[in-house]
Amino acid sequence: MTPAPVSELLLEYQGYVLAYRLRAAVGGRVAPPGEQLPLSGYAARRLERQELARSLIRVGLAPGRMADLDRLSDELMFGFWLNPSEVAAFLRAAIRQGSHPALGDPDAFAALLTPGEQGRLGRAGVRLVCAHHLTCLTLAAPMLDPDSLASVWKRVEATTPPLFIDALFAEEESGRG
Repeated sequence: MTPAPVSELLLEYQGYVLAYRLRAAVGGRVAPPGEQLPLSGYAARRLERQELARSLIRVGLAPGRMADLDRLSDELMFGFWLNPSEVAAFLRAAIRQGSHPALGDPDAFAALLTPGEQGRLGRAGVRLVCAHHLTCLTLAAPMLDPDSLASVWKRVEATTPPLFIDALFAEEESGRG
């Protein structure tokens, strides 16, 4: 198995951060438990999840270990943006408790980004990030229509954002000062 390039792993962490912020903004039952993980904490939990998944494939898991795999997947919000069933479950829960403007309004979604992230991205980059993530939220709708799903996937892939979250740039920027 070839390891994922570092940029893919950083994009995964960035997706976690944005999912965490969105879930925290929506609040209620979809609010993430605990504090947002720093990159190092996310990486450690990701490695633990990866080892459990490998073990499941190789030899199976003891009953309690499957619950650990599920808990880690939930904590890491693994696949949150790109898994249509995860998106659908999140949206159903969010709508049941009153929804949130960030679920459909690009300006409200942009408010989830820090001023540093918005500055790093610029206006066009912020629009791209919002378009990408709001398009990901539409993955839930066409699950039963393969043609619509293919169309949404093309839009998701066409709006993949660059790396931009503060946690990935803090060390670099502190070295400049």
